[in-house]
Amino acid sequence: MILSVLKNTHRPVKFWFIKNYLSPPFKDVIPHMAREYGFDYELITYRWPTWLHKQTEKQRIIWAYKILFLDVIFPLSLEKVIFVDADQVVRADMGELYDMDIKGRPLAYTPFCDNNKEMDGYRFWRQGFWRDHLQGKPYHISALYVVDLVKFRETAAGDHLRVFYETLSKDPNSLANLDQDLPNYAQHRVPIFSLPQEWLWCESWCGNATKSKAKTIDLCNNPMTKEPKLQGARRIVHEWTDLDFEARKFTAKILGDEMDNPEALASSEKSVNNGSSEDLESKAEL
Repeated sequence: MILSVLKNTHRPVKFWFIKNYLSPPFKDVIPHMAREYGFDYELITYRWPTWLHKQTEKQRIIWAYKILFLDVIFPLSLEKVIFVDADQVVRADMGELYDMDIKGRPLAYTPFCDNNKEMDGYRFWRQGFWRDHLQGKPYHISALYVVDLVKFRETAAGDHLRVFYETLSKDPNSLANLDQDLPNYAQHRVPIFSLPQEWLWCESWCGNATKSKAKTIDLCNNPMTKEPKLQGARRIVHEWTDLDFEARKFTAKILGDEMDNPEALASSEKSVNNGSSEDLESKAEL
């Protein structure tokens, strides 16, 4: 993701990493990568408030940090930030998204695609509770979103989201996809600007007809095939192998590890994934 962002823009780039659960090797490598590729970065976090219902699962804590503390986790001088999932490949200049007029909304997300008809039976937001609650509003995917921090703070969006979260999170049947369900549920109070569809394409929901226009490709979990993400990445994203090899090569150089050729790595990765009973990364999002 980092490399794909950098290769598609000439603008200065700063990455903000939520440091909770970042691996030690990542923390070791990122300062060297920043010097080599010419970007800024900062590790940020926020202490979970004692009054707010706390999650216990690692993945759900990470999801919560993605949405609950946007107004307090960044410095006040920062006016806008774009969240991009780590398993996303960017094919456009993110500066274009940064400059986009989101019509005074504090948040901007891409609605789920609806042109892969094979997945119609899995579109839970078109039935039952979600259909009634949304009242015609779209259900958005949380893998990429823009936050207008000025508007977010002015409208107390963070407070509203935390109140909704506190109410809903005590029910174990609520917020199955916490970082995604919460802003979609709250959009009547915290309005969302719907980004053009090309800003987030994933094979599971979008199908191949619109892939050529995709500005980012996200490795959505496919509830039908349950294909491991790394296996899917090599099949779906043609530039993945080169990006992955470049990242692995740089990481190996910094950490002093030996680096195999990309073909061997791909073969090894496939064997590991095929022999695994469950792709842990697939839990990261719908």
